[in-house]
Amino acid sequence: MRVLDEIRALVESIAPLDELEAAHRAQCLDWLAATDDVFRRAKPRTPSPHLVAYFLLRDATDGGVLLVDHRNAGRWLPTGGHVEPGEHPAQTVRREVVEELGVPAVFAPEPGERPLFLTVTPTVGPPEDRHVDVSLWYVLAGRRDQPLTPDPGEFRAVRWWTPAEVAAADPATLDPHLPRMLTKLATG
Repeated sequence: MRVLDEIRALVESIAPLDELEAAHRAQCLDWLAATDDVFRRAKPRTPSPHLVAYFLLRDATDGGVLLVDHRNAGRWLPTGGHVEPGEHPAQTVRREVVEELGVPAVFAPEPGERPLFLTVTPTVGPPEDRHVDVSLWYVLAGRRDQPLTPDPGEFRAVRWWTPAEVAAADPATLDPHLPRMLTKLATG
C-alpha cells in the first residue's frame, strides 16, 4: 500500500469528536483525493496545505500533557513536525520525539500508532510564512518525572499542563484545537 493510501486510511478511521472535526476530516479527504503533493518540500510553506504529525506526551496518572512554547508559532503547542516526503506519520512521530525531546516514542495503548484527532489550521506568523497545516494528532505515553532534552532552537520553554490549566489559559496562547483534543482524549 502506498503511503498516501495509508494516510487516507488513517484519516478515514478517525471518528470525529464534533462538527468541526467532521468538517476538517471531509476537507482533508477532499484534499487527499485531489493531490499527491501533501508533504512540505520547502520551508516554511511549500506546498500549502501540507501534512503535520502532532503528538501529545501524556501522563496517564493525572491526564497532564507536555506542551512547548514554540518559538516560531509564539504559542504553547504539542510537539510534532512536518511529515517528510514518503514518510508515514507514525514514523514522523518516532523521529520528531527524539529530535525535539530526546526520548523514544512510546505510543499510548489506545489509540496506539493511529491518530486520535485531525485538524486543518492556518498558521500564525509573518504573512509570507503563513500556510495551512493538516495535522494528525497522536498520543504518547509519558511521565512527568521522565528526563527530557528539549530542543532550545525550537522551544522557549517546555512544561506539563493539567487539563484544568489548559482550560483556564488564555486561548490565544495555545493551539486553538488543544482543548477539543483534550476533551476527545478524556471521553475516549
